Amino acid sequence: MTGLAGCSGILGNESESDGDAPGIGDFRGSGAIVEDRPAPGGTSIEDLPDLDGELAIYLGGGEGGRYTTLIDLLDQYYDGFEVTQQTQPSSQLANVIVDEHDSGTTQADLFWSVDAGSLAYVSEQGATVDLSSDATSMVADDRFATDQWVGVAGRSRAVPYNTNQFDASDIPTSIDALATQDRFQGSLGWAPTYGAFHGFVTAMRQLRGDDGTREWLNSMLDQNPARYDSEYATVSRGITNGEVGAGPTNHYYPMLVFAQRPDVPLDLAFTENDAGSLVNTAGASVLDGASDPELADLFVRHLLSAEAQEFLATRGFAFPMIDGVEPVGPLPTIEELSPPDLDLQSLSDVQPTIELLKDVGILS
Repeated sequence: MTGLAGCSGILGNESESDGDAPGIGDFRGSGAIVEDRPAPGGTSIEDLPDLDGELAIYLGGGEGGRYTTLIDLLDQYYDGFEVTQQTQPSSQLANVIVDEHDSGTTQADLFWSVDAGSLAYVSEQGATVDLSSDATSMVADDRFATDQWVGVAGRSRAVPYNTNQFDASDIPTSIDALATQDRFQGSLGWAPTYGAFHGFVTAMRQLRGDDGTREWLNSMLDQNPARYDSEYATVSRGITNGEVGAGPTNHYYPMLVFAQRPDVPLDLAFTENDAGSLVNTAGASVLDGASDPELADLFVRHLLSAEAQEFLATRGFAFPMIDGVEPVGPLPTIEELSPPDLDLQSLSDVQPTIELLKDVGILS
């Protein structure tokens, strides 16, 4: 994909609604690329039952505070609705949830995770309940919904690159070529301690087995990649500053950087039919033992409303999960990508990934 220059200004100040309750202008991002954007389709918040009562959320991650902002907007929208939230990394909260479920001391109503692997793990341990069909039917693609969790914000693996160092034609459509072509020797960056990277390697293990994944990891080590503490840092500090030329990340990190710094030499490419093009999703589930499971289920439906999906698409550059809301600017739709055929439930198998990364010397 090329043409990120159309993305400048998306993360500017959001518009205000005229009344006390937030309007679509408060949910939507701002900037040139949003100005001509049509009204979102899908089910409006106005067509859903009111959120009323107290809801406790375990929030895995938070995406730079954007998820918290969305929760606050929904809190403001309903006078009788109050949210408490605890934020930790998704994998940590998943373990907390399972421990609490096993001891009969569930402390939250809803789990909102940044990745499907944590959602899958919690559901496999029996710590969630079935969602209503009203919630699951809102998701347009059944790859991103199960009986016990639904995706709310899609993301793809991608290869951002520095346009001063590489042309679009230089970036391969295979994640293997990134690890083996001489042109990338000493020019790659990655964030191997990052949760998104672990999900990517877990996907690779599911697709090609541990031996094939080990071979790829060792080939990447031979390329002498620079290490960063997050994939956002890989893009914002490494690629845009010319420290490295390219590296695997989630697709929205270069979009976020470019929105803040539109003159950086940055573009984005996607591989095809391998773990490097995995489409994952943030999502939500209702916890077994929730004090108000009906309210939690209704909150999930609100995360899939037209307003919430417009928020996630225009402020976080996520792939929307419902019909009627499009990705922003030059981003392709999920249908235009070429992800591998992989059940996202299998991403719960992350512990062998950690062990493999330690065994090859990437993690200590």
